[in-house]
Parts: sequence; C-alpha cells; structure tokens
Amino acid sequence: MQKNEAERHRAKMEKRKAIQDAEVASKTVEKKGLLLVHTGPGKGKSTAAFGLVLRMLGYGKRVGIVQFGKGAWETGEAEALKRFGDQIALHILGEGFTWETQDRGRDVAAAEAAWAKANELMADPSIALLVLDELNIALRYDHLELADIVETLRNRREDLHIVVTGRNAKPELIDAADLVTEMGAVKHHFKAGVKAQEGIEF
Repeated sequence: MQKNEAERHRAKMEKRKAIQDAEVASKTVEKKGLLLVHTGPGKGKSTAAFGLVLRMLGYGKRVGIVQFGKGAWETGEAEALKRFGDQIALHILGEGFTWETQDRGRDVAAAEAAWAKANELMADPSIALLVLDELNIALRYDHLELADIVETLRNRREDLHIVVTGRNAKPELIDAADLVTEMGAVKHHFKAGVKAQEGIEF
C-alpha cells in the first residue's frame, strides 16, 4: 500500500512539475523594474517591504527608503539599517501621524519634502530598490498630488524597483502597479489591549 501511495505521489508531482516548468518557460521578460504596492487594513505592509530591503542588501545592491508620516518614534529597523552604511539611503521625513500633528500645513510640507527626496533617489542610478513607506497615507489625505505621483512612478527608471506601502491605496496607483498585495486584518493583539511593542510594531 505504501509503495502504491509513493508511486501515485511521484506521478502527481511529475505532472505538477511539468505544469510549473511550462509556466516558467512562458515568461520572456528577464528583468524589469517593478512597482509593488503593499496595502490593506492588516499589519505587515512595511514589514514586508523591509524584508525586500534585506533581500536586496544581501545581493550587495544599494537601497533607498523614504518614510512619509513616520518619524515620531525611534524604530528597530532604522537602527539595524544604519549598520549597512552607504548601502542604505534612509530618510525618515515624517513628523508623526496626521492625527498627532493636527496641522495640515505642516503635514503637507513634510510630505512634499519627502517626495522631493524620493525624486532625488529615483534619479540616482546606484539605487536598485526604493521603499516609499506610508506614501499611501499621504495620498489618502491629499498631502500630495495623486496624478503627479502616479505619472512619476510610471515613468521610473527601467531597472528601478519601487515599493509603496500604506492602507487605502488609490485605484490609480493600483492600476499603475505591477504587483499589489493586500494585507487582510484577521486578528490583531491591539484589540485585546496589547500596546505596540518594541521589535514587533517599531
């Protein structure tokens, strides 16, 4: 019986491998700078982006990060990334969430400064990956001109990968993206009264 099961499994996996190999062989584009969007109500959007940062660093590539909105807290990722020296261009340009600053003019100015830095990094040929952390929040509150942002991202360098994070990604940005991942909110410890913790939330 066990021998028959093993043979059935092998035959099934052979068919599966043939399907997978055919699918892979059908892809003809070797390299393309991708626009990735991490959105949705669940936790993990920035966390996933920092996973890509680590992966790119592992290949010796240079990475840029511009954080919109964030900036009031010291974070573990910022401390860790500083250890990579010039391989990382990290710019934390937010002044805290908009409900904390309670000053729209200040929020708009901070978003504009962050976007100017993002443009500077997009033009830098040494940057292989650019993370625009919480850009979706700046767009949600109309701190930046959506059409300008989308056009600029569409016209990025051919070899530049860009990751945009934050809830409520605009439909225009989703349409422009090559990959969109929506993080679902199934369960969160915050609802059970657990505060943000070092190493988990920041």
